[in-house]
Amino acid sequence: MNGYYVIAFLLYFIILLAIGLLSHRKQNSSADFIMGDRSLNFWLVALSAHASDMSAWLFMGLPAAVFLLGMHQTWIAIGLVIGMFLNWHFIAPKLRSETEKYNCYTLSSYFEKRLNDYSGLIRLISAIMLVLFLTHYLSAGMIGMGNLLESLFGINYYVGLTIALCVVVAYTLVGGFVAVAWTDLFQGLFLLVMIILVPVLAWQKIGGFSEIMAIAQENEISFSILPQADLLGVLSMILLAVSWGIGYFGMPHVITKFMSIDRVSELKKSKWVGITWQIIVLAAAIGVGLIGIAFFKEGIENPQLIFVDMVKSIFHPFFAGFILCAVLAASMSTMDSQILVCASVISEDLYPRIFKKEITALAKLRISRLSVILVSLLAMCLCLNKSKTIMDTVTYSWAGLGSTFGPLVLCTLYSKHINRYGAIAGMIGGGTTVMVWPYINDQLLNVSIPMMIPGFTISLLSIYVVSFLTQKLVVKESYPIST
Repeated sequence: MNGYYVIAFLLYFIILLAIGLLSHRKQNSSADFIMGDRSLNFWLVALSAHASDMSAWLFMGLPAAVFLLGMHQTWIAIGLVIGMFLNWHFIAPKLRSETEKYNCYTLSSYFEKRLNDYSGLIRLISAIMLVLFLTHYLSAGMIGMGNLLESLFGINYYVGLTIALCVVVAYTLVGGFVAVAWTDLFQGLFLLVMIILVPVLAWQKIGGFSEIMAIAQENEISFSILPQADLLGVLSMILLAVSWGIGYFGMPHVITKFMSIDRVSELKKSKWVGITWQIIVLAAAIGVGLIGIAFFKEGIENPQLIFVDMVKSIFHPFFAGFILCAVLAASMSTMDSQILVCASVISEDLYPRIFKKEITALAKLRISRLSVILVSLLAMCLCLNKSKTIMDTVTYSWAGLGSTFGPLVLCTLYSKHINRYGAIAGMIGGGTTVMVWPYINDQLLNVSIPMMIPGFTISLLSIYVVSFLTQKLVVKESYPIST
C-alpha cells in the first residue's frame, strides 16, 4: 500500500468532513434537513445540481466508452448538454414555483397534491419506484469507488466501499442538504480543475493527434462521429443522444436541487454557470478517452481505469493520490444527493403511508437520518456483483428514473388534462418497460434501441390515454394547498 496515496486520501476526506461541519446548522425539521428550507444561492444550486449528475461515470465510464468504441460515443455528451439545458429552461422555474405553492419537498408529495390524489397511491408508487431505481444508481458510484481504492491501495474491494461510504454518510448525517450542497460545490470545482489538468499533461507525453489516429486505425477504433455512413447509423446516434438528454426530466437527485434556490429569478444565473461547467468537464472526459488511445499503445487491462492509470503514470504518488480524489469527488457528489433524496422519500412519503400516523417534525427528522443509513446499506448490497460495469449500471438506472418520472414531471407542469389514474399508469408503464425492454429488444429487433426511448414513450402515452379514458371517474375537487 502506497503511503502517499493514503495521506492524500485522508487529507481529502478530512476536508470533506470539515466542510460538512462548517456548513452544519441547527435543524429543527425534515424540511431543513432535506431541502435547506429553500435558501441556497445560484452558485450552490448550479454546481450542486451538475456535480450530483456527474458520478464516477465521468472519469471512468465515458472515457472508457470513447477509448474502446470511438468518437461516436460523444453523442452521449451532446445529448446530456442539450437535455440539461432544456431541464434548466423548462423544468427548473416552474417546478420551483409549483412545489413552493403546494408546500412540497419531494416529487412524490408534489404529484399527489397536484393531481388531487386522496388515495395515497401516487405517493406510494412513485416513492417505491424512486427508491428502487435511485438506489441502483447509487450502487454505480460505489462500484467506481471500490475499483479505485482497490487499484490504488490493493485493499479489498468491499473494504474500500465501506470506508468511502462511511465518509459520505457521515457528512450527510451531520449537515443534511446544506452540507451536501457545499461539499458538492467544492467537489464540482475540484474535479473541474483535475479533469482539465490530466489530459493537458498527458497530451505532452504522446506524439500528437497523428499518433492517436494511427493507433486508432490499427485497433479499428472509429473517429467518425457516426458509427456507419448510412441512415441507420444516423438514427442510432440520434436515439442515443435523445435517450440520455430526456432522462434529465426525471432525475430526482438533480431536479430537487432546483427546488432549493432562494428565488426563482436566480435560476437563470444557475443555468449558465451549470451548463458551462458541464460542457467543459464532458469535453475533457472525451479528451481523456482519445488521448488514452495513444497513451496506452499496448492497451489497458481495465478500460474503466484509464484516467486512474494515466494519473499514476504522470504524477508523483502524493499528487496522484490527491488528483484521483477527483474520481471520489464525482462519485460522492452524486451519492450524497441520491442518498438524501431516497431518505427524504422514505421519511416524507413511505413512512407516513405505511404506518398511517402523524409524526412530529423532530421525529420525522430522526427518520430522515435513519433512512440515510438504511439506503446506504441497501445500495452496498447491490454492489456485491463486482462484475457489473459502471456504464451498464448508470444506463439502466438513468433509463428507469427518466422513464418513470420524466413524462409525469412534464405533464404535471404543463398539462391540465391529466389525472391521478394516468399518472399511476405512466409511472408503472415507464418503469416496467425499462425492466423488460432488454429482453424484448433482443427477441424482436436486430437494432439495439436504448431503453429510455420505449420507456419514456409508453409512459407519456399511458398518462394521456388513461387520463382521457378515466376523466369521468375523477371527482373534481380542489386539493387543499398548505401554506
